[in-house]
Amino acid sequence: MTLYDQVMEATACVQSRSSMKPDVGVILGSGLGDLAVEVQDATAIPYEEIPHFLRSTVVGHAGRLLIGKLENVPVVVMQGRFHFYEGYTMQALTLPVRVMRMLGASKLIVTNAAGGLNAAYRPGDFMLIRDHINFLGLAGMNPLIGPNDEQLGGRFPALAKAYDAELRELARTVAAQWPEITLHEGVYAHVAGPSYETGAELKFLRTAGADAVGMSTAPEVIVARHMGMRVLGISLITNTATGDDTEEVNHAEVLTAADAARPKFAALVRGILRGIGG
Repeated sequence: MTLYDQVMEATACVQSRSSMKPDVGVILGSGLGDLAVEVQDATAIPYEEIPHFLRSTVVGHAGRLLIGKLENVPVVVMQGRFHFYEGYTMQALTLPVRVMRMLGASKLIVTNAAGGLNAAYRPGDFMLIRDHINFLGLAGMNPLIGPNDEQLGGRFPALAKAYDAELRELARTVAAQWPEITLHEGVYAHVAGPSYETGAELKFLRTAGADAVGMSTAPEVIVARHMGMRVLGISLITNTATGDDTEEVNHAEVLTAADAARPKFAALVRGILRGIGG
């Protein structure tokens, strides 16, 4: 089957379970999946029941697709994502984004847990992604490599303005209403993982201009833009990653930080959706 055929088969499966046409797609990163339980009138579909969807193998990723409403906005939500380090191809791990678009979503809110490279960032802060450095893509691992199907998007999509300026302005307006939310704006570095970075690597990333680092997001954003979706990216800073750390980070600490930030995260995303719906 072609990629287009796989996307359409997965889309048809989801449509057979829910007739709702979502306006916004949401990808929930490590430890942030609890927002999915707030989706109203939700149809929840385990990934293993959707053709060509992969299996999420990482703790903190539930592995369900939900269609329903948040703040009265029709949404399709990935409760857990796939990663390159799980052994999946770039095309396969980004297929759900294409399905979201085919279901009707014209906008994508993509979230992640990230290490703060910027010395001003603290665990529990959020960062609007203004731009990214896709180290995997620069090394030849781009989800668009291979034959291009014009039914999915053009051969050479522009990424200079991948992260939508109007959606970022909306997010800043929402965050300003919540004194307990600290919202930065910066550059996200995408690395492969699953090992965390060495001190020298972290210093290199800072020198390259990155403010936060993580193991996801950039491939999904590339595919979303390939299909003409407007993108808003939000990183939850779960740990400092300045290269001067005296203690090494681990995934359990990432999940703990994400859990502590859950109320603020929910308030931020729900406020953004209210703005989109309004």
